[in-house]
Amino acid sequence: MPTYTVTAASGQLGRLAVEELLTRGVAAQDVVAVVRTPSKAADLADRGVQVREGDYDRSETMTAALHDADRVLMISGPTAGQRIPQHTNVIEAAKAGGATRIVYTSILNADDTTNPLAGEHQETERLLRASGVPVVLLRNGWYDENYTRQLDQYLEHGEIVGAAGDGRISAAARQDYAVAAVATLLQDESGDRTYELGGPSFDMSELAAVISEVSGKTVAYRDVPAAEYVAVLRSNGLDEGTAEFVASIDSSIAHGDLETHSDALAELIGRPVTPLADVVRAAWSQRNP
Repeated sequence: MPTYTVTAASGQLGRLAVEELLTRGVAAQDVVAVVRTPSKAADLADRGVQVREGDYDRSETMTAALHDADRVLMISGPTAGQRIPQHTNVIEAAKAGGATRIVYTSILNADDTTNPLAGEHQETERLLRASGVPVVLLRNGWYDENYTRQLDQYLEHGEIVGAAGDGRISAAARQDYAVAAVATLLQDESGDRTYELGGPSFDMSELAAVISEVSGKTVAYRDVPAAEYVAVLRSNGLDEGTAEFVASIDSSIAHGDLETHSDALAELIGRPVTPLADVVRAAWSQRNP
C-alpha cells in the first residue's frame, strides 16, 4: 500500500486533507502528517497518523520527514517572498525520499496570470517539472473563506471596498480544494497532470448581495480606482508596499485572472462545488450561534 504524506498538515488546508484521507478509508498508519510543531497534531498521532516534524525553512527536517515519501501533497508555503527556497527544500527532500508523485497547490491560470502572487508558483512549477518526479499541479482559485473571514468588517461598514471592477472570481470552499487534492493523491493514473480549479464565478457585487441576503443587513460593493484603493488601505493601517500589493491583486481580478470555466473541481470531488451562499451562511452561523 502507498503512503500518503501531507505537508503543512496542521494548517487549515493540510488538516482538512488529512481528515479527508482518513474519511476515504486510508489506514491511519499509511498517512504521514508533516508539521512544523508536532504538538499541534497530537490528536492525529493519537489516532495512529504518523506525525513528523518538518519545517520548510530547515531542509534537514524535511529530508528526515520525507525519507520514505511515496505520494506527497505539498501545500504551498504561506509567506510570499519565501516560497522558492522553502519549496526547493520540500521538492529535494521528496525526490531523495523516493516520491512517486508530488501534488502541489499552485495558483489559478498560472500560465498567463498577472496576479502578483503568481511568480513564486510559476517558479515552483518549473522546479517540480525539472525534478523528474511525476507532478500533479492543482491550480487553485481563491478560497471563499478569504472573504467570509472579513464578514465583521463588511457588516460594520456596510460595504466592501475594492478595485476589482466587475472581474469574476471562481472561488470555492477550502474543504472542496482539500477533497480535490486527496482525490489526486488517491488516483492510480500516472504521469504529470494539471488542473485549473475553481467554483461558479461571482463578482464582488454578487458577493455583497449574498452577504446581504444571508445576514439580513445591507452590504454593497464600492469599486474605486486602484490608486484610491491604495489610499483606503493605507488609511486602514497598511504600509504603502503592502497596500499596493493588495491593490494589484484586485487589478488582476479585474483583468479576469481569477476566473476559470473549467469543471475540474466538481469532477474531482464528485459533486457540485459548495455554493458560495452555503459558505457565507456557515460563517454567519458561527458568528451568531
